[in-house]
Amino acid sequence: MKIEETYLKNAFVITPIVYTDDRGYFLESYNKNNLKEVVNIDFMQDNESLSQKGVLRGMHFQNPPYAQAKLVRVIHGSILDVILDLRTNSATYGKHFGLVLSSENKKQLFIPKGFAHGFLTLEDNTIFSYKCSNYYHKASEVSLAWNDASLAINWGVENPNLSEKDQNAQNFTNFISPF
Repeated sequence: MKIEETYLKNAFVITPIVYTDDRGYFLESYNKNNLKEVVNIDFMQDNESLSQKGVLRGMHFQNPPYAQAKLVRVIHGSILDVILDLRTNSATYGKHFGLVLSSENKKQLFIPKGFAHGFLTLEDNTIFSYKCSNYYHKASEVSLAWNDASLAINWGVENPNLSEKDQNAQNFTNFISPF
């Protein structure tokens, strides 16, 4: 596995070794021993979503003590994946990082606790999978506005397909971080 730290401390892009032949391919999507130097976490829950092109989900996180670290990847299709540093003691507080995750590039993103996360689907029938270090806790979930001008996230889309929760998300400019 190739592990690269992003400019947001403790967030990593992970590229697995892919073995291909005329039958297809094989890869290890997760191996605790291989990742223990950077991702020494016990994951509690795996989630999967299917979205059509133009669906934007995020920017989401859970408040402590239900905060979640995540290891995310795309099984089919592609997304623009974006994370936002919410750690008030971080030199990159309020900064974001984004990259394309796809079934072709097989890249994964490790997102530590203290980050908001969102993604925009770039293809129909995109299947997104993620491991979480804590269980889902609805009362602790927060959604920040995907299009808050102060964040300057270039999603490359003006009118994405949003859930009601994301349509009513709070602005980052009025947000007080619990991290």
